[in-house]
Amino acid sequence: TEQTFLYLCNKLRPVLERQHTSFRMCVPLQKRVAIALWRLATGSEYASIGRLFGVGCTTVCRCVREFCSAAETFLVPEQIRLPDEEQFRGMAADIEKRWGLPQCVGAIDACHIPILSPQHNHNKYLNHNGWHSIILQGVVDGNGLFWNVFAGLPGSLDDARVLRLSTLWELASRGNLFPAHTRSVGTMTTGYYILGDSPYPLLDWLLKPFHDNGRLPSEQQMCNHKFRRAQLVAESAFRKLKGRWQCLLKKNECQVQLVKSTVLTCCALHNLCESNGDIYETLWDEAVAEAVGQQSVVAVPLDVEEGGGHVREALMKHLLGDGQPVT
Repeated sequence: TEQTFLYLCNKLRPVLERQHTSFRMCVPLQKRVAIALWRLATGSEYASIGRLFGVGCTTVCRCVREFCSAAETFLVPEQIRLPDEEQFRGMAADIEKRWGLPQCVGAIDACHIPILSPQHNHNKYLNHNGWHSIILQGVVDGNGLFWNVFAGLPGSLDDARVLRLSTLWELASRGNLFPAHTRSVGTMTTGYYILGDSPYPLLDWLLKPFHDNGRLPSEQQMCNHKFRRAQLVAESAFRKLKGRWQCLLKKNECQVQLVKSTVLTCCALHNLCESNGDIYETLWDEAVAEAVGQQSVVAVPLDVEEGGGHVREALMKHLLGDGQPVT
């Protein structure tokens, strides 16, 4: 929307605005921002964007690079940050109201961002499906807003390995991820946690569904159903991220560091647009579905428990005792 566009211009003005010189006229601020946003939203070639805006390819490239650099410095820390104690409390209450899961403050997921084969160490970026990528890991709240993102690791790594190398893991290892707020759930007292899918380890702060071997007891099936419904908010956030910013669907010819900057910028823009209530066009989902169908990477389930089993069991008993029907 115009409101979001003008906000971005004003937010990044101190870094992006240029002054005319006696040698050449500079590209106006709003045009520079528009060029960058067009590239991020469409993934169009620099040449076609240059023709559309009446500038050269070099100018387009510079506008995109400088916009993402400025956004990574000033917009990302504002839009994507660790919630405070009051915010965590509100997030947990929201998720419990929607899906009946006490103490849950979000869901984690990851996706592959296609890139051209790097000149160096290109095999590291070759994922399990045979194309080059970097990985984006994100944690979202119940509204699909990112509150933690980590991007740039090579596509050959699995989700569990990316998690262990991420800032999220570092915070959790130090005990700085969640405030010390506990609550009685089922038969035990538990703190905050997030939900993950099968590729992640089972931890006291990261719960995932029971491994489905085709013979799950009904109570575990019910628990998985509840988890799955809440986990969908993360999948929806990644879908909207790629739908609104379709540069993430196409092989990015930039250097890996710039691709990482682009990814983080798009995550911040996703939060900004969602918070402002900007319209998401459903037709964008078609491009996402087509790209995902071609680029899907099969996640390998990880059957590892590192202390989260007792929390999940207590949560299951709580869900069984709340009298809520499975819907």
